[in-house]
Amino acid sequence: MFTVIRSKEAVLQALASTVNRDPTASDYRFQDDPYLTPKTSSEFKLFSLSQESGRNAAKYFISTYPKYFQKDYAQPHIPCLMPETLEAQIEEVSEAALIERIQMRKVKAAVDLYDQLQQAGTPVSLDVTNQLLDLICFYGDCDPAQENEDVQDEPQTKKGRASPCLVFSFRENNNAERIFALLSEPNTHSYSALIRGMVKYGAYSKAFSTYTDLLNNQLKADVSTFNALITAAPEVKEKYNEKWELIVDLLKQMAEQKVKPNLLTLNAVLKALRRCGTVGKSQAFPVISEMRALSIDPSLASYNHLLSIFYKPGAPFQGQTDILQEVMNEVSGKSFTPQDPDDAQFFITAVRICLDTKDIEQAYRVHELLGVGENWRLLGNDFQQNIYHARFFSLLCMMENIDVVLKWYRDLVPSVYYPSSNVMRDLLQVLDTDNRLDLIPQIWKDLKQLGHGNRQTLVEELLTLMAREKQNQEVQETFAECALDIKKMYDTGDRGKVMMSWTAGSLSDLVSVLLAAQRRQDAWEILKLFKTHNRVPSEELLDKFLTCIKESGDVNQALELVQISAGFCLPGTPKLIQRVQQEFLLSEQQNLSFQTHISHNKNSLLFTFSVSDTEKPVHAL
Repeated sequence: MFTVIRSKEAVLQALASTVNRDPTASDYRFQDDPYLTPKTSSEFKLFSLSQESGRNAAKYFISTYPKYFQKDYAQPHIPCLMPETLEAQIEEVSEAALIERIQMRKVKAAVDLYDQLQQAGTPVSLDVTNQLLDLICFYGDCDPAQENEDVQDEPQTKKGRASPCLVFSFRENNNAERIFALLSEPNTHSYSALIRGMVKYGAYSKAFSTYTDLLNNQLKADVSTFNALITAAPEVKEKYNEKWELIVDLLKQMAEQKVKPNLLTLNAVLKALRRCGTVGKSQAFPVISEMRALSIDPSLASYNHLLSIFYKPGAPFQGQTDILQEVMNEVSGKSFTPQDPDDAQFFITAVRICLDTKDIEQAYRVHELLGVGENWRLLGNDFQQNIYHARFFSLLCMMENIDVVLKWYRDLVPSVYYPSSNVMRDLLQVLDTDNRLDLIPQIWKDLKQLGHGNRQTLVEELLTLMAREKQNQEVQETFAECALDIKKMYDTGDRGKVMMSWTAGSLSDLVSVLLAAQRRQDAWEILKLFKTHNRVPSEELLDKFLTCIKESGDVNQALELVQISAGFCLPGTPKLIQRVQQEFLLSEQQNLSFQTHISHNKNSLLFTFSVSDTEKPVHAL
């Protein structure tokens, strides 16, 4: 009889596998406080940062005042919830004290203590010295951040300049090189730590020089050292073939020294081939075949590098559209686990290629792979997840009909994705293409909820779509309500601040929408805003407004409309006057005013007449 040993989370994992994601539910991080559930991308970011800030504040107080948090309520004991020891317990100058500071990752304190031991003539074992070198080379000769220690893993800033730790770490006679020089007989571990630190912080030529010293001392490098040197190979050579020849030479030296490559070796080679142009394209698949012969299975990072070799952003795709299909044939249906930091780049790269090549079929396969097992964990952080969903949804808007797009829209928004204004503009274009403008009021409500109600270009495009064609009366009524709601956003903006300014186009579209819904009085109030905001209405708009007035036979308003046209000195004012004379019954005084204006002021569009003298409005038959 066999005993099956299961993990502590086995029951929870089994229960989790019985349910699917609820598209109407918020992210799991926000379910403890439904009132503050974010509805926009900005709120999502603010809530997430606030939540993390609260955790960090709690950790700070626990770590700063550990004596007040010694009571352990957890059953069983949970070590990670108890205060960490941040102060060194061993005060004397000894190797034990050095080990303690290394374990606490106090770089400067460990270096100072090592120097004290050297000055006192106290020998430090090679193993402890190697641990110190590991610490210095990993953190760049400076103490890690209190909570965000992973920041040190990226020595390059967004602009490509070196971080302060990089500049300080591998200048001449830095602590890593100084301590290494004090070793009488450095071993492979010593050289490996120094070389990996040099590569990580940009001292590529020094890394290869140190590797040469290692060989001269009759030592063999380990696999981590070779992986670092392969990563640095494209940085020390200029031509593509020279870069590849250096990589091949390193691989041959691995074979000569009987060092077995691992998955990170494969990924280092593929990542280096991304910098080798056409040489990379010719060697990528042979490298994967060679590694498979050594029983090394690619990870998602391997496939990400492979796709990046053949699909450069912005570059034309010439006969390479089948590479993505081959990759998807390899990975479809498989569940992956994190093995390389670049694993999180695969889904973003794959969906970017699908968008560039407009391949919706492969995009569906990529998204399906995301749902296999726990592959969703490899989608990356919140920012990377947002990029993935934005590209996927943009491709849907480009290639699918409105019914399919709306299906995905309801599934993704806002449970896992907060679309940007550009993506929402793509959605409006789909509504326009498939002639489903009746859905615009619903989309407007989503725009406000997602925080895009003050995006002027987006709002103006929405108004233009509603004003372009006349719909049935029911739809026009919903358009009118939507238009008046938009007007409120112009009047007050967000949180009482005016965020948008009226343009002649937005005012004209708003008037047109209201006129189409027979909301003449509301449209009249909007028409007055032209003068308030120093905007000039078009002759076409005033002509359309006069047509609407004619249906009600309101002579007073028709005359006021002519006054407005004359006030703006529009060239079409005489034609507007003629229409009023022909289509409305006017008093003798009004007719005389019109005749005088036409005969004596042909070059002037300003005139004055009294509306109070009009007869009772009568519709001109």
